[in-house]
Amino acid sequence: MCADSSYIFEIAELRVDVVFKGGSPANGIGLIPSFAPFMLTDSNSEPLLTICVDDSVRPVEKTRRELIRDFDTGNGHTSVERISDGGYQFVIRDIQGRPCCLLITDERFRHCRCALNGTYNMRSFGLNNALMLAYAFSSSWHGTLLIHASLVRHAGKGYAFVAKSGTGKSTQVSMWLRHLPDCDLMNDDNPIVRVIDGHAFIYGSPWSGKTPCYRRVKAPLGAITKIERATANSVERLGPTHAFTVLLPACSSMKWDKPVYDNICDTVVKIIATTGIFTLHCLPDKQSAEICAAAITT
Repeated sequence: MCADSSYIFEIAELRVDVVFKGGSPANGIGLIPSFAPFMLTDSNSEPLLTICVDDSVRPVEKTRRELIRDFDTGNGHTSVERISDGGYQFVIRDIQGRPCCLLITDERFRHCRCALNGTYNMRSFGLNNALMLAYAFSSSWHGTLLIHASLVRHAGKGYAFVAKSGTGKSTQVSMWLRHLPDCDLMNDDNPIVRVIDGHAFIYGSPWSGKTPCYRRVKAPLGAITKIERATANSVERLGPTHAFTVLLPACSSMKWDKPVYDNICDTVVKIIATTGIFTLHCLPDKQSAEICAAAITT
């Protein structure tokens, strides 16, 4: 029997372990190339979570699980069921509806097992999504949010832009990169925010949507800005209640799991207390970047 292979990663200064059981030729580190910049050779810290990839894992008995919901993720479909012991079972499907991953977790997502299925692309899709789910929810106990945003670093601080898909957050970041000095792209889809000792920081991650930007980088969080299309450029600073309604929907969360949801809401409140939250009403032009930067970086 082939030996297991284990890998250690550090994502937003939290340790994630991935174990491939039995040396299956269909599974291995090649399924998650975007994780390479986050790999460590060793670590003395306790793992945030461990995920064991083992294609012999089978679904939990039907009598021990209850369907919570089946939802469209934008690039596929995922069903989630609550297990009688408090854990979860997820079935992750691709855009064509093919089952790519069966993920079974404990209550706090610290110990996870998954079975992959299909072609290389299906297995890669399934494992990446399983890791993203497990990370988003296990890290909620550590003042951490996985947010749907495009992230640019400017003058040493990170500025995140949130919006519905296709509204223009990546376009606004491209304006900053093109027209403002001292800017670089940190992540274009799923950066991570952490509150540490009362201060908010933002990190690159192994998940970056269509733009391959997988960087192990960190910056103080400068601001979070919602993009809204308009016929003229202007910036509005949001009060706490409005800011909460903007930031919370941008976070990966589970309303049906009270401890996880409460953790996420508490972290959102802490971020709002320390960080400016804005709305940018804008055109996709150079002036919008200049007006936005002048308002949110002061």
